[in-house]
Amino acid sequence: MLQRLRHAEIMRRVRLSGATSVSDLASQLGVSPSTIRRDLEVLDRDGTLRRVRGGALLLDGEVTVDADADRPFAEVAEVDEQDKEAVAVRAAELVQDGDVVLLDIGTTTMRLARRLRGRRVTVVTSSLAVLDVLRSDPEVELLLLGGALRRPYHSLVGVLTEAALSQVVADRVFLGASGVRPDGQLVDTTLAEVPLKRAMIAAAGQVVLLVDRHKFPGTGALRVCGPDDVDVIVTNEGADEATLRNCAAAGAEILLT
Repeated sequence: MLQRLRHAEIMRRVRLSGATSVSDLASQLGVSPSTIRRDLEVLDRDGTLRRVRGGALLLDGEVTVDADADRPFAEVAEVDEQDKEAVAVRAAELVQDGDVVLLDIGTTTMRLARRLRGRRVTVVTSSLAVLDVLRSDPEVELLLLGGALRRPYHSLVGVLTEAALSQVVADRVFLGASGVRPDGQLVDTTLAEVPLKRAMIAAAGQVVLLVDRHKFPGTGALRVCGPDDVDVIVTNEGADEATLRNCAAAGAEILLT
């Protein structure tokens, strides 16, 4: 990962929780603790965060917010892209011709949409990124949920989106999340998206969670659902084993790439 992207990701995680540790950042970003320490020293000198022993804190007076709100979608797509691509490839194998699938927002579901090009499937989504991938494909029947435009996320949200979802019956939903807590709870950071994720779960016969290994454990103040609501988790080798065991104990099938 490029240094500028790594610094942006560090700041995103610090803003989400108010504080983070060197060990957590090293695990989540797939780099050494010494690399993270150097990054934190640079960010501290720049006045972006406060370096403390073992980690970093949000600067005094800065409020924790939805840290992706002003982050370009294209920049998010470049973070952990190899892990995301591996998850998308494995997830595509779960789709059968003739399926009706719900695709959540996010950069991993966008990658999954690329893998569905040329397939005889019906895709229902609130993601404009998925729309861009599939709009010209004559084989895919594409249904776009209406709603209010949320530009940073390339998504549609709100009561119109929820109302449209109430009319949908899908074979499976491919769901994203900000992270998975150690007890298996799915969490997210975006207030407007959580009701839609829950509505997608209710509309689908099978719930497939797409999360790369860096989201074990993840951050997020908003609960989406419990581990017993998830049928399949697609993630990478290296995801936190204790968290995966808790999810498996609740009934989720774990598929590792």
